[in-house]
Amino acid sequence: MDEFRVFGSMAVFLLICVGFGASVTANVTTTAKPTTPPPVHKPCNTLTSCETCLSNVSCLWCMTNNSCTNYPVSYVIPPASVCKLSQARWGVCWVNFEALIIAMAVVLGTLLLAITVCCCCCCCKRRRSSSFDRDDEQFARRREEIRQRADERRVERKTKHDEIRKKYGLIPDSDHPYSKFENE
Repeated sequence: MDEFRVFGSMAVFLLICVGFGASVTANVTTTAKPTTPPPVHKPCNTLTSCETCLSNVSCLWCMTNNSCTNYPVSYVIPPASVCKLSQARWGVCWVNFEALIIAMAVVLGTLLLAITVCCCCCCCKRRRSSSFDRDDEQFARRREEIRQRADERRVERKTKHDEIRKKYGLIPDSDHPYSKFENE
Protein backbone atom coordinates (compact mmCIF):
# COMPACT_ATOMS: atom_id res chain seq x y z
CA MET A 1 0.00 0.00 0.00
CA ASP A 2 2.81 2.44 0.91
CA GLU A 3 4.76 1.60 -2.27
CA PHE A 4 1.73 2.46 -4.36
CA ARG A 5 1.37 5.72 -2.46
CA VAL A 6 5.06 6.60 -3.03
CA PHE A 7 4.99 5.75 -6.72
CA GLY A 8 1.63 7.49 -7.10
CA SER A 9 2.96 10.65 -5.52
CA MET A 10 6.03 10.47 -7.78
CA ALA A 11 3.78 10.10 -10.81
CA VAL A 12 1.63 13.05 -9.70
CA PHE A 13 4.77 15.13 -9.15
CA LEU A 14 6.06 14.30 -12.63
CA LEU A 15 2.67 15.12 -14.17
CA ILE A 16 2.62 18.44 -12.36
CA CYS A 17 6.15 19.21 -13.57
CA VAL A 18 5.27 18.30 -17.15
CA GLY A 19 2.04 20.29 -16.95
CA PHE A 20 3.85 23.29 -15.52
CA GLY A 21 6.51 23.06 -18.21
CA ALA A 22 3.85 22.80 -20.90
CA SER A 23 1.94 25.76 -19.49
CA VAL A 24 5.10 27.86 -19.32
CA THR A 25 5.92 26.90 -22.90
CA ALA A 26 2.34 27.65 -23.96
CA ASN A 27 2.48 31.03 -22.23
CA VAL A 28 5.75 31.87 -23.91
CA THR A 29 4.52 30.88 -27.32
CA THR A 30 1.16 32.63 -26.95
CA THR A 31 2.55 35.88 -25.53
CA ALA A 32 5.40 36.20 -28.03
CA LYS A 33 4.17 37.90 -31.17
CA PRO A 34 6.53 37.29 -34.02
CA THR A 35 6.98 40.47 -36.00
CA THR A 36 9.62 39.03 -38.28
CA PRO A 37 9.83 35.59 -39.80
CA PRO A 38 12.22 33.19 -38.06
CA PRO A 39 15.80 33.62 -39.25
CA VAL A 40 17.07 31.30 -41.92
CA HIS A 41 20.32 29.75 -40.79
CA LYS A 42 23.30 29.74 -43.08
CA PRO A 43 25.12 26.50 -43.79
CA CYS A 44 27.48 25.62 -40.94
CA ASN A 45 30.64 25.60 -43.05
CA THR A 46 30.18 29.29 -43.98
CA LEU A 47 30.17 30.54 -40.36
CA THR A 48 33.49 31.87 -39.10
CA SER A 49 33.07 32.61 -35.37
CA CYS A 50 32.09 30.41 -32.48
CA GLU A 51 29.12 32.57 -31.44
CA THR A 52 27.57 32.68 -34.90
CA CYS A 53 28.25 28.97 -35.41
CA LEU A 54 26.59 27.92 -32.17
CA SER A 55 23.56 30.13 -32.73
CA ASN A 56 22.47 27.29 -35.03
CA VAL A 57 21.88 24.15 -32.92
CA SER A 58 22.76 21.87 -35.81
CA CYS A 59 26.35 23.19 -35.91
CA LEU A 60 29.46 22.16 -34.01
CA TRP A 61 32.48 24.43 -33.49
CA CYS A 62 35.95 22.88 -33.42
CA MET A 63 38.65 24.91 -31.65
CA THR A 64 41.60 23.00 -33.17
CA ASN A 65 41.06 24.37 -36.67
CA ASN A 66 38.48 27.11 -35.84
CA SER A 67 35.88 25.62 -38.15
CA CYS A 68 32.16 25.18 -37.98
CA THR A 69 30.74 21.84 -39.15
CA ASN A 70 27.38 20.15 -39.15
CA TYR A 71 26.75 18.19 -35.97
CA PRO A 72 27.03 14.47 -36.80
CA VAL A 73 23.46 13.48 -35.91
CA SER A 74 24.13 9.81 -36.61
CA TYR A 75 26.29 9.82 -33.44
CA VAL A 76 25.23 10.97 -30.01
CA ILE A 77 28.79 12.02 -29.21
CA PRO A 78 30.79 13.40 -32.13
CA PRO A 79 33.62 11.05 -33.14
CA ALA A 80 37.27 12.09 -32.87
CA SER A 81 37.50 12.19 -36.67
CA VAL A 82 35.23 15.25 -36.64
CA CYS A 83 36.84 16.97 -33.63
CA LYS A 84 38.40 15.96 -30.29
CA LEU A 85 35.88 16.20 -27.43
CA SER A 86 38.11 18.56 -25.47
CA GLN A 87 38.17 20.95 -28.46
CA ALA A 88 34.52 20.60 -29.59
CA ARG A 89 31.95 23.22 -28.61
CA TRP A 90 28.18 22.83 -28.87
CA GLY A 91 25.53 25.07 -27.37
CA VAL A 92 27.93 27.58 -25.80
CA CYS A 93 31.48 28.56 -26.64
CA TRP A 94 32.87 28.54 -23.12
CA VAL A 95 32.14 24.83 -22.33
CA ASN A 96 33.84 22.07 -24.25
CA PHE A 97 31.92 18.94 -25.15
CA GLU A 98 33.92 16.77 -22.75
CA ALA A 99 33.07 18.97 -19.75
CA LEU A 100 29.45 19.11 -20.90
CA ILE A 101 29.24 15.31 -20.97
CA ILE A 102 30.89 15.02 -17.54
CA ALA A 103 28.60 17.66 -16.02
CA MET A 104 25.50 16.00 -17.47
CA ALA A 105 26.68 12.59 -16.18
CA VAL A 106 27.26 14.01 -12.70
CA VAL A 107 23.83 15.66 -12.62
CA LEU A 108 22.12 12.53 -13.93
CA GLY A 109 24.04 10.30 -11.48
CA THR A 110 23.14 12.57 -8.57
CA LEU A 111 19.50 12.56 -9.61
CA LEU A 112 19.43 8.75 -9.91
CA LEU A 113 21.19 8.40 -6.56
CA ALA A 114 18.68 10.73 -4.90
CA ILE A 115 15.74 8.80 -6.35
CA THR A 116 17.28 5.49 -5.24
CA VAL A 117 17.89 6.79 -1.72
CA CYS A 118 14.31 8.11 -1.51
CA CYS A 119 12.89 4.78 -2.65
CA CYS A 120 15.09 2.84 -0.21
CA CYS A 121 14.10 5.16 2.65
CA CYS A 122 10.41 4.74 1.84
CA CYS A 123 10.76 0.95 1.69
CA CYS A 124 12.73 0.82 4.94
CA LYS A 125 10.20 3.06 6.64
CA ARG A 126 7.39 0.79 5.49
CA ARG A 127 9.25 -2.29 6.77
CA ARG A 128 10.04 -0.54 10.04
CA SER A 129 6.43 0.52 10.59
CA SER A 130 5.17 -2.99 9.83
CA SER A 131 7.69 -4.42 12.33
CA PHE A 132 6.43 -1.90 14.92
CA ASP A 133 2.89 -3.09 14.22
CA ARG A 134 4.00 -6.70 14.74
CA ASP A 135 5.75 -5.76 17.99
CA ASP A 136 2.67 -3.91 19.23
CA GLU A 137 0.52 -6.90 18.38
CA GLN A 138 2.85 -9.29 20.23
CA PHE A 139 2.96 -6.96 23.22
CA ALA A 140 -0.85 -6.78 23.34
CA ARG A 141 -1.06 -10.58 23.06
CA ARG A 142 1.42 -11.05 25.94
CA ARG A 143 -0.39 -8.47 28.07
CA GLU A 144 -3.70 -10.30 27.50
CA GLU A 145 -2.11 -13.66 28.44
CA ILE A 146 -0.67 -12.16 31.62
CA ARG A 147 -4.07 -10.67 32.51
CA GLN A 148 -5.80 -14.01 31.96
CA ARG A 149 -3.25 -15.85 34.16
CA ALA A 150 -3.66 -13.21 36.85
CA ASP A 151 -7.46 -13.64 36.73
CA GLU A 152 -7.08 -17.43 37.00
CA ARG A 153 -4.76 -17.08 40.02
CA ARG A 154 -7.19 -14.61 41.61
CA VAL A 155 -10.07 -17.08 41.20
CA GLU A 156 -7.92 -19.91 42.64
CA ARG A 157 -6.96 -17.79 45.64
CA LYS A 158 -10.58 -16.83 46.23
CA THR A 159 -11.72 -20.47 46.16
CA LYS A 160 -8.90 -21.49 48.57
CA HIS A 161 -9.77 -18.65 50.92
CA ASP A 162 -13.48 -19.54 50.75
CA GLU A 163 -12.66 -23.17 51.58
CA ILE A 164 -10.57 -22.08 54.56
CA ARG A 165 -13.36 -19.78 55.74
CA LYS A 166 -15.88 -22.61 55.41
CA LYS A 167 -13.58 -24.97 57.28
CA TYR A 168 -13.34 -22.63 60.24
CA GLY A 169 -16.94 -21.48 59.98
CA LEU A 170 -16.23 -17.92 59.02
CA ILE A 171 -18.58 -18.17 56.02
CA PRO A 172 -21.92 -19.88 56.51
CA ASP A 173 -22.38 -22.97 54.35
CA SER A 174 -24.74 -22.19 51.49
CA ASP A 175 -26.87 -25.29 52.25
CA HIS A 176 -27.18 -24.55 55.97
CA PRO A 177 -26.57 -20.88 56.53
CA TYR A 178 -27.24 -21.11 60.31
CA SER A 179 -25.62 -24.48 60.96
CA LYS A 180 -22.88 -22.98 63.11
CA PHE A 181 -25.40 -21.35 65.40
CA GLU A 182 -27.59 -24.48 65.69
CA ASN A 183 -24.83 -26.62 67.17
CA GLU A 184 -24.40 -24.39 70.16
